[in-house]
Amino acid sequence: MMLSASSCTVDEQTEFCYNPRKAADKQEDKLLDVHCCDDLTTIEPAAWDSLFWADNPFCRHAFLAALEQGGSVGEGTGWLPQHLLVYRANNLVAAMPMYLKLHSYGEYLFDWTIAEAYQRQQLSYYPKLLCAIPFTPAQGPRLGLAPGENSEQLYKLIHQAILQRQQQLACSNFQCLYPDIALQQIMRQHGLLERFDVQFQWHNQHYTDFAGFLARLPSRKRKQISKERRQVQQQGIEVITFDGNNLPTDFWPQFVGFYQATYQKRSGHNGYLTPATFALWGQYMADSIVVFAAYAQGKLVAASLCFKSADCLYGRYWGCVAEFDKLHFECCYYAGIDYCIANKLARFDAGAQGEHKLKRGFVPVIRHGFYHFSPGPLVDAISDYCQREQAALLDYQQQTLQP
Repeated sequence: MMLSASSCTVDEQTEFCYNPRKAADKQEDKLLDVHCCDDLTTIEPAAWDSLFWADNPFCRHAFLAALEQGGSVGEGTGWLPQHLLVYRANNLVAAMPMYLKLHSYGEYLFDWTIAEAYQRQQLSYYPKLLCAIPFTPAQGPRLGLAPGENSEQLYKLIHQAILQRQQQLACSNFQCLYPDIALQQIMRQHGLLERFDVQFQWHNQHYTDFAGFLARLPSRKRKQISKERRQVQQQGIEVITFDGNNLPTDFWPQFVGFYQATYQKRSGHNGYLTPATFALWGQYMADSIVVFAAYAQGKLVAASLCFKSADCLYGRYWGCVAEFDKLHFECCYYAGIDYCIANKLARFDAGAQGEHKLKRGFVPVIRHGFYHFSPGPLVDAISDYCQREQAALLDYQQQTLQP
């Protein structure tokens, strides 16, 4: 049965400090201590960001802190921060963004089937311990390391600390969603169960313009895309690209309205993100933001909010005031492809799900999640389920790759 957010609060949790002196004899481990942090603002942004040296906007202190400060995660949301921090002689040398989860919303590599199996057996599935970027199904770093630190050595320590925390908080399982390749390999070596996900991404084949991209597609796809772009133009709509530093002054309130209206229509609520979180992103992450804004008769009618790294554009949120024919495809796919070509970005990760992206030049890619379940009667069945799911999704990927 799902726990409410009030049934397990940060204040009620046991203070956690894992000292490897009690668990390891290696000399190099003796200066290491692991702590859990329930408030990222207590960590210096520069110290956190120095660990996540990979150019990924979602690992940045500003992105995660905006979720906490803006109230999108924290008390009452079912996302309780439990960031794992490793110190060597009082210096922060490793970190993992982590949360105590009281439900499975906002994760995208969903585990509803497993949760339902627990419920049928009258077992508690929540809370669970989750290493992930909230509401962000994009592969990227999940273990930040200081320069010169050994990832495999530190993960051994972190793995033991996670298992201890999992037991302390009576969590049914620990999950790590969409980690980068390096952490995937380490987690496999530690025997975590693995699940697959299929997403659809666009890859830049050194195109010089959109026409060059279209030329590589089959005729039916070229015709469909060209027709859809014309339909947007014929409605008198102009799509303008902004970066986060030159957005119109009234953009954020309007966009929040679009975002909330989209969720109301789809799910009957205002979405997971608060206006305060969007405002904080606009203030502190402007350099990482790209917006494709649609105007009709000079009025903003729709927009797609993206984030970028040095080589990838990430499509994240979309909203509009009314239905316009094919405008979603223009703002969420074609304008992004144009942007990647013009700025020589290697990939366009347009978000989770969406088999319709295949018709628009995107290809299926496999993404990964890793799991450790506390001992119980369902562990063997879950392992079998994961293996069968992997085989099914690999088969699905191969089928969707067919022209």
